[in-house]
Amino acid sequence: MSDPLSSVPAKLLAWYDRHHRDLPWRVPPQAIAAGTRPDPYRVWLSEIMLQQTTVEAVKPYFLAFTQTWPNVQALALAPQEDVMKAWAGLGYYSRARNLKKCAEAIISQRSGKFPDDEVGLRSLPGIGPYTAGAIAAIAFNKPAVVVDGNVERVISRLYAIERPVREAKQDIRSFVEALVPMARPGDFAQAMMDLGATICSPRRPACMMCPLRDDCAALAAGDPERFPLKIVKAEKPARRGAAFVAVRPDGAVLLRKRPEMGLLGGMTEVPGTAWTSRIDGETGADAAPFVSDWRFSGQITHVFTHFSLTLDVFLAEVDGRMALDESWWSTPSELPLEALPTVMKKVIEAALPGATRKTTAKKQ
Repeated sequence: MSDPLSSVPAKLLAWYDRHHRDLPWRVPPQAIAAGTRPDPYRVWLSEIMLQQTTVEAVKPYFLAFTQTWPNVQALALAPQEDVMKAWAGLGYYSRARNLKKCAEAIISQRSGKFPDDEVGLRSLPGIGPYTAGAIAAIAFNKPAVVVDGNVERVISRLYAIERPVREAKQDIRSFVEALVPMARPGDFAQAMMDLGATICSPRRPACMMCPLRDDCAALAAGDPERFPLKIVKAEKPARRGAAFVAVRPDGAVLLRKRPEMGLLGGMTEVPGTAWTSRIDGETGADAAPFVSDWRFSGQITHVFTHFSLTLDVFLAEVDGRMALDESWWSTPSELPLEALPTVMKKVIEAALPGATRKTTAKKQ
């Protein structure tokens, strides 16, 4: 008995040939057909950046990274602090640390060449099952199973899976595995992602424009938006704390480095109280790292994956003799280039509007 969905790969690839997204890390299907192969470095870098981050947010970071470090050798030789600074704002900072470790391992252990199979790729720092499959398929045209959130949504609707994604992950993977063609598996993986991102969207999917509309069980049932089935999420805990922005007369701001391990590990911050995802920190000016005329400058809120954080922000103008362990003063020209995570940029902006924004000198 033939598979009723056996025509899906051909339909999807024909649609992808005409409607693929133009992305800075992607080699378009026509170029691949003409013999151009994707650069494994660019595929790997983009996949690491895209983990839990949107395509639009990643584009400028990817372009900046590849301009500064155009290949894995350059990234392996880059100072860790420079990599963290370039990553600042993308979030999930363990990805940046593993990015550097992975580049170093490829140079020291593999003569600068990426493994071309999932087993070899998974042996590298920061590369899990999904990323290994994506690199193997896209960079090396191996018939790997690649399942991200977009693909989960497409498959949940295509097969009208009556279970939440969390419970149906293995079934979804099996369905994708059955569909992956031996020819053009890399294009197929990207086509599935593009379909989910542009047509089979979470809300108001454009079903009449979908190349798989005649095969979709959810559409046949009359309610494609019902899939994937939802799980009611528990409300995120709300944490509190305080942050202290000390500024010298020349505008320099006192900064310090967070511990390498843990939330925002290795990133730069202004001094603050000891909040975590599990406990509140102190919130008053009395908790400041040193005595000064601390003035309340407002409050910021930042949402992390598992909790939200509200920080009371205090500002003090000091003479510059103040110092803390492993702290330094960052001048106005240096501050926008520091490895500040988004939450710390919000803190500094609350106290010193415009201080963290990068500026470009006008040509004379």
